[in-house]
Amino acid sequence: MSAARAVARAALIALAAAALAGCRGGGVETVALQVGAGRFVVEVARTQDQRERGLMYRTELGPRRGMLFVFDHDRERGFWMKNTPLPLSIAFLSAGGEILQIESLIPYSEVVVRSRQPARYALEVNAGAFAEVGAKVGDLIGFPRNWR
Repeated sequence: MSAARAVARAALIALAAAALAGCRGGGVETVALQVGAGRFVVEVARTQDQRERGLMYRTELGPRRGMLFVFDHDRERGFWMKNTPLPLSIAFLSAGGEILQIESLIPYSEVVVRSRQPARYALEVNAGAFAEVGAKVGDLIGFPRNWR
């Protein structure tokens, strides 16, 4: 392999790693999280508009995909499934990434599912995905170093 090709290949690998670790460029910000024995690449919802839209209107969500809702402070949180056709699971997380609570979310339901204690983050994934990777209350979600 020529030196130029080796440099180009290394640059592509670095770009791919940056995309998995989280990018805030022109596209959707994503972050790779260690959840139980699995790795998830999730979209990040930081703004009020992003959090309000969430996964509404999505008809599919790939395996080990989801959305991480990021808030500026700890508070009791509430989520509903209006206009969301996918069955999902939600984990409410502490500021340190500890799973505080896991709940099932029913497609199109307007019943608000609330955290029982203040949470900094909420992580939505396909229904049953937390169980599939062995994630449970008390576990820590693995965030990339220096991400938050």
